[in-house]
Amino acid sequence: MRTVSTLLAGDHFVRNDLLAASLSKLEGVTFDFQEVTLPWPLTPYGRVAEVDEASDAEDQLVAALPGVEVAVTQMGPFTERVLEAAPDLRFLVCCRGGPVNVNVPAATKRGVIVSSTPGRNATAAAEHAVALMLGALRKLPQLQRTLEQEQWRSDLYAYDECGSELDGATVGLIGYGAIGRRVARVMLAFGARVLVVDPATDPSSAPEGTEVVELDELLRRSDVVSLHARLTEQTRGMIGAKQLALMPRGGVLVNTARGGLLDYEAAVDALESGQLGAAAFDVFPAEPVPAGSRLLTAPNVVMTPHLAGATRQTAERAGSIAAEAVAAYLAGRDPIGLVS
Repeated sequence: MRTVSTLLAGDHFVRNDLLAASLSKLEGVTFDFQEVTLPWPLTPYGRVAEVDEASDAEDQLVAALPGVEVAVTQMGPFTERVLEAAPDLRFLVCCRGGPVNVNVPAATKRGVIVSSTPGRNATAAAEHAVALMLGALRKLPQLQRTLEQEQWRSDLYAYDECGSELDGATVGLIGYGAIGRRVARVMLAFGARVLVVDPATDPSSAPEGTEVVELDELLRRSDVVSLHARLTEQTRGMIGAKQLALMPRGGVLVNTARGGLLDYEAAVDALESGQLGAAAFDVFPAEPVPAGSRLLTAPNVVMTPHLAGATRQTAERAGSIAAEAVAAYLAGRDPIGLVS
C-alpha cells in the first residue's frame, strides 16, 4: 500500500478534518497528513505577493511543505516563493472553482499539477441567488424593518407599494455555467421565461423554456437580471449606466458573481432614480463594504456579505471533489478541474 505525504492547508470553512475524512476513504493508499489551519474566514483574504484571494500565510506553508507530495487547500497562497520551498510537491488541489490563489505558471514550471474543484458551491450559490431575487422582488428587508420598528404597515398592501411575482416574469441570466443553469431550472419551475447570455452556450442546445440572446436584447426584455459570469478582462464593468438604462423601468438586478462585473455607482444612481426598482448583492467592488458607501443608504437593496457559497454541503463537497482529484492523480489519470 502506498503512503503519500500530504499537506492539508484548510481553514475554518473547508476544514482539515473534512478534507482528511474524504481522502481517508480512498482505497489502496494511506496518507501521512501534515496540517496547517489558515485563518479565513475569521480573517479576510486578500492579495498575497502575486496571487489573489488568499490568506496571508506564506511562512506557514514554506515551513510545512518540504517532503510533501500532495497539497490540498482553499485559501493557501501558493506563490512562487512558496512553490520554491516545495521541491517534492507534485500535485496541488485548490478547493475552489478556479485557483486564483495559485501561481499556476510557476507551478507548471516546477512540474506541479494543479487542479480545482469546479461546481463545489454551484447549488449553494444558485439557491442564494434565488433567495436574494425573491427578497428583492417582495421587498423583504423593508417589510422586516417595519416590524422591528413596531409598525404594522397594512398600507404596504397598496398596489403601488407591493412587490412582484416570478411567475410570468422574464428573467435574464448573464452567464450560464453550473450556477446559471441551476438558477434557470428554478426560474422555469416558478413559471418565468428565461433569457441567457453566454458566448459558450450554443443556442440550439439551450433547454426548453430558455432563449439565448445578445446582451442588449436580454437587458431590454428582462424584468429581472441576474449576473453569473466569470470576472475577466472582457467582462469587467460589463454592466454600467448604459446597460442599466436599457432595462425596463423598475426592473430588478441581482449580483452574486463578482463585484467587478458591475458599476455600483451607476447601480445606486439607477436605484435612486427608480430606473431600478430593487437590487440584491452578495458581492461588492470593495469588501468589506466601506463605511459611508452609498450602497448602505440606497433604496430597495438586499445585501449579504459574500456568503452565497456558504453552506456545510459546499465545504463537504469540496473535500469529496478534492479526494476524487487525488485519486485520479495517483492512478495516472487527468483529475477533474485540471488546470495545468
